[in-house]
Amino acid sequence: MSNTKTSPGNCFEDFRIGQVLRHATPRTVTRGDISLYNALYGSRFAVQSSDDFAERIRYPEAPVDDLLVFHIVFGKTVPDISLNAVANLGYAGGRFLAPVYAGDTLSAVSEVIGLKENSNGRTGVVYVRSTGYNQDGTEVLDYVRWVMVNKRDPASPAPETVVPELPEAIAPDALGDACPLIDAEAWDNELAGSPHRFDDYEVGERIDHVDGMTVEEAEHQIATRLYQNTARVHFNQFTEGQGRFGRRLVYGGHVISLARALSFNGLGNAFHIAGINAGRHVAPLFAGETVFAWSQVVEKAEMSGRHDVGALRLRMIATKDRPCHDFPLAGPDGAYDPSVILDFDMWVLMPR
Repeated sequence: MSNTKTSPGNCFEDFRIGQVLRHATPRTVTRGDISLYNALYGSRFAVQSSDDFAERIRYPEAPVDDLLVFHIVFGKTVPDISLNAVANLGYAGGRFLAPVYAGDTLSAVSEVIGLKENSNGRTGVVYVRSTGYNQDGTEVLDYVRWVMVNKRDPASPAPETVVPELPEAIAPDALGDACPLIDAEAWDNELAGSPHRFDDYEVGERIDHVDGMTVEEAEHQIATRLYQNTARVHFNQFTEGQGRFGRRLVYGGHVISLARALSFNGLGNAFHIAGINAGRHVAPLFAGETVFAWSQVVEKAEMSGRHDVGALRLRMIATKDRPCHDFPLAGPDGAYDPSVILDFDMWVLMPR
């Protein structure tokens, strides 16, 4: 009898422009999820760590870490979008649209907005815009990502190439929806862990986040399971042992969260990721390697109608097995330095 009740996941030729995918398994975010996330990355941003601190600056309680929201929404999309992925290639146009709190339930919908078959005829790139919703139907997050997906049949005809136009950056005035008007005078620098606020940073400034964090095999797999991300490349050593790397890859979002947690040293008051302008997983990371990070201030922006916070546009670079005191980025040939694994462009909000 043939197996007709299980799904092998979508391959490149299964996608079409305008296709809408409503993803399975809504997920209620619990305080247990938040504690496990903190245990995995050691994030120390005060607003997400302390109900009391958050309430003093006018949140109703500590919000869920922005990247935990991102990863949960991302994980919903994996069975339909990237179960058969070769690699997740990049992000753009990401907006955090409403705060999420413990007890909220997240679900996700994606629309296919671009397709491009690769020249080898064996893979193609799928562009999707994914949107996360809470239990009330409120949009909490949307972003575009593109992923390289295997074809089921290399001989199948290529679709018409459609590559969507994506914004270089989110406009600063579109950044504040997920952050209530805070009481900046009630912000306690000592408790937040940094004396440096918005006006203390300069465009072009580079910050070595100093610390490093080694990735363990069990940790990155627990993290990916936390997000219900079912991509085989992260779990299945039987299949990945026969692949080009011979081992499981660390989920790219794990690298983003590690770099963000490390960035506390130098950006301790950057309490909210408001937008994802662009992101690229430059090279794979494997268990046993140590992640370091540095950031550069690309732009500073005041936000219309808001005097409580300002927006910093940061380019956050993560490396493996190389400290960042000399800010590694490009090698002699202009390509990325071999140590670079992540190039991430984001807006963060900081009290004034």
